[in-house]
Amino acid sequence: MKLSHFNFELPKELLAEYPSENRDESKLMVIHRDSGKIEHKLFKDLIDYFDEGDVMVLNNTKVFPARLYGNKEKTGARIEVFLLRELNEEQRLWDVLVDPARKIRIGNKLYFGDDETLVAEVIDNTTSRGRTLRFLYDGSYTDFRRKLRELGQTPLPKYIKRDPEPEDESRYQTIYAKHEGAVAAPTAGLHFSKHLLKRLEIKGIDFAELTLHVGLGTFSPVEVEDLSKHKMDSEELIIDEKATEIVNNAKRGKRKVCAVGTTVMRGLESAVSSEQMLNTYQGWTNKFIFPPYDFSIANCMITNFHLPKSTLLMMISAFMGHDLMKRAYKEAILEQYRFYSYGDAMLIL
Repeated sequence: MKLSHFNFELPKELLAEYPSENRDESKLMVIHRDSGKIEHKLFKDLIDYFDEGDVMVLNNTKVFPARLYGNKEKTGARIEVFLLRELNEEQRLWDVLVDPARKIRIGNKLYFGDDETLVAEVIDNTTSRGRTLRFLYDGSYTDFRRKLRELGQTPLPKYIKRDPEPEDESRYQTIYAKHEGAVAAPTAGLHFSKHLLKRLEIKGIDFAELTLHVGLGTFSPVEVEDLSKHKMDSEELIIDEKATEIVNNAKRGKRKVCAVGTTVMRGLESAVSSEQMLNTYQGWTNKFIFPPYDFSIANCMITNFHLPKSTLLMMISAFMGHDLMKRAYKEAILEQYRFYSYGDAMLIL
């Protein structure tokens, strides 16, 4: 399939600027792949579609406040620095994106915070907007990380035009987030409340967790018409023995294995054994899933509504079928579902 097959008109007013008032009361579109039936529910109703012994796989990555604002030495120009990944703990080297990039060259220094105790020096160019920074800070590594958190803002996606608000610190984070390392939230998981998780647990649904630290590459635009030529950025992935055991037991028992989000689906499909079971994994994945694709692990998934031409939409199309995806998205626009990170959800059975 080609890039142009994934284009559609998305009204701007359907891009969600804020989350729903209650996590589990966003709208939920339920899609039955076998019959093509589409239902309109609330997210908390998804409990009705799962039975004892079914498994939900969660991504327990935790978003860190990755967006910083510094001032360039001499000129004082305000520069946005978006932390992507730590390269070296000891040397405090980080891969970042800078904006505006044209003003930032190797050797420049940036000063952060009112007291300017945190300084960064540009030591390399990686891409047009990418730079490698060495942070200069007198305190311990623990103090340094605390300082980054203190100065950083919740990294809301760029489509949200407002400044982050105090509520975003908790709402742009799943309630089961554990391991810090993501620069974007695994957004399908944002709909789960503590109350809903407890109800699912009481009903006998099992939970498996993996860690996939979401990078900005997930949201990078596809710029080639031939999808086989698109390259995904690598993201760190960890799947432990406990998770593989829970998932493989459910598979053997012919139970539902539900991937909560596209990041979970990518993670699962990156660790498939020759017997089509889940393997433990620790490393990096740049898995790109687009039609046609045979899925090995999950047989249902929860996801948000994605943007035109995005790699996330391509995965959804591969999982539910292109024609059904187009019909579901047409109905979502008609029924005023909210799109993207703070938007509504879809359960694909």
